[in-house]
Amino acid sequence: MAEEKYIRPSWDEYFMEVSNSISKRATCDRGRSGCVIAKDRQILVTGYVGSPRGLPHCDEVGHQMKKMLHEDGSVTQHCVRTVHAEQNAICQAARRGISIDGATLYCRMTPCRTCAMLIINCGITRVVCEKKYHAGAESEKMFAEAGISLEYVDEEILKYAEQ
Repeated sequence: MAEEKYIRPSWDEYFMEVSNSISKRATCDRGRSGCVIAKDRQILVTGYVGSPRGLPHCDEVGHQMKKMLHEDGSVTQHCVRTVHAEQNAICQAARRGISIDGATLYCRMTPCRTCAMLIINCGITRVVCEKKYHAGAESEKMFAEAGISLEYVDEEILKYAEQ
């Protein structure tokens, strides 16, 4: 039997795989996601979903749910106990004095509106998501307006369970 030839992952596949490994440290079961920010084929910083330093984690004390009223009258619930993976990665860059201007950000799904605004202001020029976030249309629009490339590995839409 012929041995299959090994195929190296592309850089995007590699960084997304690292992002998925980082997500294993996440401390909220509603969104165990990780993030990698890379530039020139080098990882600059990583982040995962977790509570602010020294504060309790969802996995330990449960979710801190808040309701959000949308313009169309719909109401959704969100856990606000944790800092998103993208936010934690950006914070790590700031704490360590690492410029992420011109970098690519890899994450599990379309960043939320707040993360999108931070990504835009940090100078990140490309975002690669594993899947789409069900409420990601506003972020997609902001990225397009800001000239940030947004790419998806898979067009599947992720939706959190309501709690």
